[in-house]
Amino acid sequence: MADIPVYLVAGFLDAGKTNFINGILEDGFARQDPTLLLCCEEGEEEYEKNALDNVTVITIEDEEDLKCSYLKELEKKYHPKQVLIEYNGMWQMERLYREVLPANWVLYQIMTFVYAPTFEMYAKNMGQLMMEKITNADMLVFNRCTPELRDALRKRNLRMVNRRADIYLEMEDGTSEDYLTGDECPFDLNQDLIDVPDDDFGVWYVDVMDHPDRWAGKMVHMKLIMCHSKKYPGIHCPGRFVMTCCENDIQFMGLIAKGMNLNQYQNRDWIEVTGRMAVENHAAYKGKGPVLHVISIGPCEKPQQEVVTF
Repeated sequence: MADIPVYLVAGFLDAGKTNFINGILEDGFARQDPTLLLCCEEGEEEYEKNALDNVTVITIEDEEDLKCSYLKELEKKYHPKQVLIEYNGMWQMERLYREVLPANWVLYQIMTFVYAPTFEMYAKNMGQLMMEKITNADMLVFNRCTPELRDALRKRNLRMVNRRADIYLEMEDGTSEDYLTGDECPFDLNQDLIDVPDDDFGVWYVDVMDHPDRWAGKMVHMKLIMCHSKKYPGIHCPGRFVMTCCENDIQFMGLIAKGMNLNQYQNRDWIEVTGRMAVENHAAYKGKGPVLHVISIGPCEKPQQEVVTF
């Protein structure tokens, strides 16, 4: 049975979901492939009829009606090649993942839209629903931002909540800005010991390679795979296997490590390390780069997901 890609558009009422869907449909999103559009929330905006060629729109008003068996019926009847879901902001997304989507409906992308003037209110009064949509997003858009709201959102450092999402701020005049200015760090550098979660090694690795100076002197803790360099004998470079795009694009990302007992572990041994970061010259970096000075090291169980994704 062929996989069907699912694109989930999330956010509360009047967040801009329908406008976004109209935009991508008008740009030809469904031109080549028959598309099933599940509308789980009807706001003031309507779908543009001239953009619905090759699109079947199904309205689902009650959460109880959104069932796996019903979606399989729709698949059998309409034979979609892709699915768009405009999700109701008051419905929990976890149920969709765990119970609703058929096995061959593969969630490709989650796009979350937030009406910036009401973000603080929703975050305060419906924090779990709001943060669920933000933490799971692959793309996050705050619209109708004023300069004041833009600055307040950046002060929140939302990269701490979602380290992988592309985040955009759409201003009231229609212009758009990248949330990142280049100064943000996806980790809290004020902690005495910065724990790098197993799933976030890729994010950490990119940040420490791009900004080694701000990590200098910071204590870190993480799980790594031991690697002893063949190109630079005697040099240890533990790291993780990272999939940047697909299974054919898996590569090992390591960094120079120094300290006692590193040579006691074999290549591909899983180790748990605590150490202090520094910036030093090394031939492997062709100049300066991050170096992990290991303070403690020991064997550990491998993480549930051995290969890191972004």
